[in-house]
Amino acid sequence: MKRKSWFSILILLLLGSMFLSACNFGSSGGDSNADGNGEGDGSGTDNTDTEVAQILKMDASADIPTLDSTQAHDAVAFTVLNNVNEGLYRQDQKHQPILAMAENHEKSDDGLVHTFTLRDAKWSNGEPVTAHDFEYAWKRVMAEAGPYNFMFVTASIKNAEKIMNGEATADQLGVTAKDDKTLEVTLEAPNPLLETLLTFPTFLPQNQAFVEEMGDQYALEAENILANGPFKLVEWTQEQGWKYEKNPDYWDAANVKLDEIHVTVVKDSMTSANLFEEGTLDRVILSAELVDQYSSHEDFSLSTLSGIGFLRFNHNHPALKNENIRRAIDMAIDKQGLTDVIMKNGAQPLYGVVPAGFYFSPDGKDYRELNGDFNKGTVEEAQELWQKGLEEIGQDSVTVSINTSDAELSKKISEYLQAQLQENLPGFTLEIKAVPFAQRLEIEKAVEYDISLSTWGPDYSDPMTYLDMWVEGNSTNRMDYVNNDLDSLVEQARSETDLSARYQMLLDIEKILLEEDAAIAPLYQSGQALLQRSKIKGLVQHPSGPDYSFKWTYIEE
Repeated sequence: MKRKSWFSILILLLLGSMFLSACNFGSSGGDSNADGNGEGDGSGTDNTDTEVAQILKMDASADIPTLDSTQAHDAVAFTVLNNVNEGLYRQDQKHQPILAMAENHEKSDDGLVHTFTLRDAKWSNGEPVTAHDFEYAWKRVMAEAGPYNFMFVTASIKNAEKIMNGEATADQLGVTAKDDKTLEVTLEAPNPLLETLLTFPTFLPQNQAFVEEMGDQYALEAENILANGPFKLVEWTQEQGWKYEKNPDYWDAANVKLDEIHVTVVKDSMTSANLFEEGTLDRVILSAELVDQYSSHEDFSLSTLSGIGFLRFNHNHPALKNENIRRAIDMAIDKQGLTDVIMKNGAQPLYGVVPAGFYFSPDGKDYRELNGDFNKGTVEEAQELWQKGLEEIGQDSVTVSINTSDAELSKKISEYLQAQLQENLPGFTLEIKAVPFAQRLEIEKAVEYDISLSTWGPDYSDPMTYLDMWVEGNSTNRMDYVNNDLDSLVEQARSETDLSARYQMLLDIEKILLEEDAAIAPLYQSGQALLQRSKIKGLVQHPSGPDYSFKWTYIEE
């Protein structure tokens, strides 16, 4: 992650010249965040001073891989798409789904047929946004096996699962443009999550004529994508940065305050911090090693986010397929020490798979509080489980390896786990196998590991995004875990319209995963150490889906 000093100097010089140019990348940062509490003020009030330049300047830790919404699968692309495009719904300042391109949504009495009436809206080339744009884009996701095509199954859209299984074709997906302004969506079963899911970038529209005109160059350059959202992408220099401008043709342009957003790619946290200090960046995310240095800075804040870190176990492994051994490993780790001493970025210990503070029951109770802590015990209790497990497998010691990314923080976490487990579980040996992030994922997908240090960020705002990962055959399972009761409960919850009954199912799914099976070992709820100048207001950071919405952001001196 660290760059050599000469490269940092080169970056500084480059950014200095860019700051003086018309491109003007520079001053307010991040690959994933917002104000101290992670969301905007939600007031919708125009507190801007017309004398203040409405330019937001941020950094990003990586370039945009693609802006084709049918193929995008990363946080960087999702954030850009969320701000230059708009679907039927979008997330508001409180992360709730609100009507966007759709001005009206009606559903049949049985909850299966949903009719959306589109508002008057234009693409940035002046053509109208129509229902045909939605039908085309959604069917294109299925036809080209986009990486997030499973979201159509999650949304219960008719024939989506059959298309994925090769039992139907993409043109049979349950979406039809009845005319330019009317989109009809048919479901397999009523789905209480439909509006929430429709905020996700995979459900964005595309202009068919433009996509086909661009061919294989579609969405690979700023000029090769159309906007129908609050902003337009007007510049994109590979591996350097990109620039948004306010979209004057956006249907709600009157409520968009920013004129421009400049994003600069800076891959080293120290370089970002230096650029913040010199005034070139106004917002940066700090790595763990910089927290102590900046903890007393007036612009410093810590926040706890909705991502999680956990250990996957290979359930085919001779020792790790034993429930008592898995439970002992989980219980033997001092998770408070992990977050306080190693991470130091606002992360919190986690004893469940659904994090605290983001997901609430119909009567307003926090999911984590309702289900409590799982497998939280003493070292002595862990040792008892460990000895019992060793007896059950007929061994007096176990040697396993941990598959981890070679990123600095991942290696530090792995070393901490190694020390904890080898000290607290007599006869346990943990070998660290650190590989590049992409390789770590491939090893995990192939289930060619013993233990894997994993992370997960939610796709949508509901506990199910953490729970249906563990269904047999799901692409996110990645450890050959099988529990038929869990699979059945997930299937029931997907179509349960009684929200209280559904929520109890969601609680019970986690109990099967952790109380009954100890299938994984939760470690932490992610955090963020941030430097952000106080003049940035209303920057909304979402706990799920795209990281940011800039629609309500403004600059105040």
